Amino acid sequence: MFPKPKPALAPNTYAFESEPLVKPTGFREYDARWLLGSEINLMGVEALGMGLGTLFGQLGVRPEVVIGHDFRGYSVSVKMALMCGLMAAGCKVNDIGLALSPMAYFAQFDLDVPCVAMVTASHNDNGWTGVKMGANRPLTFGPDEMGRLKEIVLSARFSLKGGASYAFVENFPTRYVADLANRRKLTRRLRVVVACGNGTAGAFAPQVLEAIGCDIVPLDCDLDHNFPKYNPNPEDMKMLHAVRDEVLRSKADIGLAFDGDGDRCGVVDNDGEEIFADKVGVMLARDLSALHPGATFVADVKSTGLFATDPVLARNGARTDYWKTGHSYMKRRVNEIGALAGFEKSGHFFFNKPLGRGYDDGLVSALAVCDMLDRSPGRSMADLKNALPKTWQSPTMSPYCPDEVKYDIVEQVVKYFEAARTSREKVAGQPIRDLVTVNGVRVTVEDGTWGLVRASSNKPELVVVVESPVSDARMREMFKAVDAVLRTHKEVGAYNQTI
Repeated sequence: MFPKPKPALAPNTYAFESEPLVKPTGFREYDARWLLGSEINLMGVEALGMGLGTLFGQLGVRPEVVIGHDFRGYSVSVKMALMCGLMAAGCKVNDIGLALSPMAYFAQFDLDVPCVAMVTASHNDNGWTGVKMGANRPLTFGPDEMGRLKEIVLSARFSLKGGASYAFVENFPTRYVADLANRRKLTRRLRVVVACGNGTAGAFAPQVLEAIGCDIVPLDCDLDHNFPKYNPNPEDMKMLHAVRDEVLRSKADIGLAFDGDGDRCGVVDNDGEEIFADKVGVMLARDLSALHPGATFVADVKSTGLFATDPVLARNGARTDYWKTGHSYMKRRVNEIGALAGFEKSGHFFFNKPLGRGYDDGLVSALAVCDMLDRSPGRSMADLKNALPKTWQSPTMSPYCPDEVKYDIVEQVVKYFEAARTSREKVAGQPIRDLVTVNGVRVTVEDGTWGLVRASSNKPELVVVVESPVSDARMREMFKAVDAVLRTHKEVGAYNQTI
């Protein structure tokens, strides 16, 4: 028998060293995230592994799993505890060592292994840990699987049948890099700033881009799990501004910024201006729909309205489906409807054949951007961006909100805007034209200006995005209107960044 996990334990006590700690809120919509020490301990991670191995058995898949870890000072310890639990539940473990999340997904195909458990806190700050999991490549868990896993772990209903094995896969990153580099070289010599924020991608991104013919300008590619300059997060303006400065200094054609586990890519153009990932998605959709007329794309609800209104996409016969935010939701939707690609404002991009295997890989996204430039001789990244219809758009802004109440608050915000539409109340000075409630609420008024509120899937935060096709002033008016609604809830705190 293994003890039932406790929701809270005081560190530096006998109980903390003798019992599993697993805070229930760490089981999120499609992966798991905890603050190590205060929300989960290593014995709790072991319980998570037992639960995950038990769930693999219940799902009827072969109990064999790829496991890797990102570059944080404690990730190896977390991975070892997770492996102990997986092996106790009878899993054959294939350890690929230090890895990017997409490298673990690639390993499922390359090693012919059905399951994956990648130890990473992605872009979360130091102190966080977590696991991205799947049992049906290229998909990762969604709410149903996460709900079942939570129930198994918190009730300690483990099936500990033994019969496990362990294998370390030597030099696996070489296979991943070779797979990405096994393609034609660029005909256009691009100077590329490769920014990794001292995170895991620094070990792999420069060599992949160099292999396809790019002239590399590395920025913070030395691995340092203290993240001394900024958190490796390409939605963070601090990281993007550092990339901007280096692009201008080195006269680069483009800057590419990768997050902590390498499944996202941010873009800065040759003029030093950041291009939010959803607009990069529109640019890529233009490029790809010219090659594949009538293509279907998926965009998340945080993304620009240009996917629905862009005249070039319409001329190419492209169709875009707006869907729930979240890498797991987007992967599933792209897979379900056979879309050529999916684009999420956070920078998770999903490419199906012939471009990818359906999972999110920041390096595959970077290669797609380089290919787009290669197919546009004489045009810069800024030229391609400026060819888009003009909109004014905020970065992703996240006010603090406790995990325990954030979904309830979003539900109340949804009801507020639904009531406002029914009563014909104006928002930001205009009547509501449309409400999308597939994931939080996206409220659009008569002139096309819109604002989104949803709950973050992986941190104690809400998510706010606003955009206007009219003016910067209208964008700011929408932000004020949305924020005024949030400020009626005392639990909503300060933003991580704002306009």
